[in-house]
Amino acid sequence: MSEDPVTARYGVLGWPVAHSRSPVMMQAAGLSRYQLLPVPPERFAETVRALAGAGFRGANVTIPHKEAALALADEATEAARAIGAANTLELRPDGTIRASNTDAPGLLAATDGRPRATAVVLGAGGSARAVVWALRSVGAEVSIWNRSAERARQLAVELEATSVDELPESADLLVNCTAVGLNDPSTTFSSLPLRPDDLLGYATVVDLVYRPGGTPLINAAGAEGVATVDGLEILVQQGALSFATWTGRDAPVAAMRRAVRDSTTLHGPDRDTDR
Repeated sequence: MSEDPVTARYGVLGWPVAHSRSPVMMQAAGLSRYQLLPVPPERFAETVRALAGAGFRGANVTIPHKEAALALADEATEAARAIGAANTLELRPDGTIRASNTDAPGLLAATDGRPRATAVVLGAGGSARAVVWALRSVGAEVSIWNRSAERARQLAVELEATSVDELPESADLLVNCTAVGLNDPSTTFSSLPLRPDDLLGYATVVDLVYRPGGTPLINAAGAEGVATVDGLEILVQQGALSFATWTGRDAPVAAMRRAVRDSTTLHGPDRDTDR
């Protein structure tokens, strides 16, 4: 009799990883044996290779391991290879590993039904790369701003987007992929090239950072009457895709959302694509 995938072991690999909301979210989905897996970079490869033998059938991956996860995999989805990083690993009984990236489709799921023909992305790191790739995959025109203009230009060339020194006055989406607001929310508008009233030019504001009570960017957008999507919703959507990848079943999204939001009221800030 084959093993029920829901009863197998799963976890999230990171360094550090104690802050992750993934265990409470995945346990609410029915993966009762989902756990934190703190692993330093120098131990990442040997640890991942040993997981299948310990009964693990899947793992999520957070910073700083996403690029290493892709490099380690025996197989990878086209999206993961194009993005250059993986956040979901399938650990097969024969020892082979398949990598995928649910960050990108998680962003698309969280913004489904909203206008996104044009988008402005703040940041040029790993999270921004997944967001830009996702938006370009659905035909959006994407402008990238980063404090380091050279990094923005590099990313724009690779993913056929446009780098900008000044933000367009309007777009369907504004997506914050920087860590601004993560630890010191008071620096949000002094660190980004916009003011609260500039948000009126965007149909939807998305912030990958999330905090109890909302981030300054999300709260300012809401105060201006602009639609918002916070990092918790993207976390839930990408987690649901990981669940489906491992189990072949539809994820209980409502239960996952409720669990992670209830958990977040008891903890400090975090960001979705770093799980």
